[in-house]
Amino acid sequence: MREEGNLRRTHLYDWHVERAYMTSFSGFEMPLEYKQYGIIKEHLAVRNSVGVFDVTHMGRFEVLGSDSINFLEYVTSRSLKGLSEGACRYGLLLNENGGIIDDIITNYFDEERSLLVVNAGNSEKDFNWLLKKSEGFNVNINDISELTPMFAVQGPAAQKTLQKLVDPDLNKLKRFNFISTEVSNQPCIVSRTGYTGEDGFEIIQNNVPLNNPRKAFDLWNSILGAGREFEILPCGLGARDSLRLEAGLPLYGNDMDENTNPFEAKLEAFVNLEKENYVGKRKLMKLKDLPPSRIRVGIAMDERGIPRPHYKIVHEGEEIGIITSGSISITHGKMGIGIGYVNPEFSEPGTKVEVMIKEKARLARVVDLMKLLRELKSGSVKQS
Repeated sequence: MREEGNLRRTHLYDWHVERAYMTSFSGFEMPLEYKQYGIIKEHLAVRNSVGVFDVTHMGRFEVLGSDSINFLEYVTSRSLKGLSEGACRYGLLLNENGGIIDDIITNYFDEERSLLVVNAGNSEKDFNWLLKKSEGFNVNINDISELTPMFAVQGPAAQKTLQKLVDPDLNKLKRFNFISTEVSNQPCIVSRTGYTGEDGFEIIQNNVPLNNPRKAFDLWNSILGAGREFEILPCGLGARDSLRLEAGLPLYGNDMDENTNPFEAKLEAFVNLEKENYVGKRKLMKLKDLPPSRIRVGIAMDERGIPRPHYKIVHEGEEIGIITSGSISITHGKMGIGIGYVNPEFSEPGTKVEVMIKEKARLARVVDLMKLLRELKSGSVKQS
């Protein structure tokens, strides 16, 4: 990405800087919120209709070669063998101690070609780690992030918006699958994935150099035009974070890191203990038979207050855990929500706990945040 000082910029920087309050995130200068709208309006646009995010700051690595499938089997926590072309697979990169180096999505083309999407803050670390682990494999790993603008179209009207710009019937594109197609006459990869808790798509545009971003501007403006009848809004990182938190989706660096294993992070569904040896498996086989010392949970406040990162979670005056992400839930009204880790005996949904906010213990409970969001949207629970 183009650099200004110590911060990198995406293809759409000039568009964003005219319209948004900018912020530093994972080494990039990115839109936090757009001046005309703000986080609340952007958040609600995605929950109720459609919004579009520039997520080009994320990393994209192409893995090519006759050993690609065997290499990816060795470095990722889930098996890719037997997948059909066009499958997306969420999984983990693990260290030898079973700690989470990153959570990634693999876009699988065939046994000799895949595209990895990694977190922005981990891009350089991941790339170097993959290069090191590729020794002895006949693979080429290429960082194509600067050539592939990436946009996320998210919300209940995402499909109707994007369908205007593509020929294939998006009804046939299942969750966690992708197609190679043209979007507004631009060659792209379109996947039914996202990070908001809503239906949506992520678009990776092919071969657009950072120093000649016109085609990225054209595609972005085409998406905004297609969604105009649904009142689409451009959305910044503020809404992206508030949306993922409501859906209980963990953020790398806050809710997991290399000192976190998949069992305590409640990501064991994305670990295949049956497949052949891969990095971290030996340690995982030992950990699976041991009770975890902590469990990741969702937290909903029953008293007024916002559970911020590093706030203590207590029960009858004893510390039982810590908040790792937290804010006010925009969809739920004034409810404070968070993600944190607690001792296993307090991890069941419905368990009453307290969060220490300004030295006062405030009532809260353990919840499944995604379930709570779905119940709210279906009308089975009332908005506060």
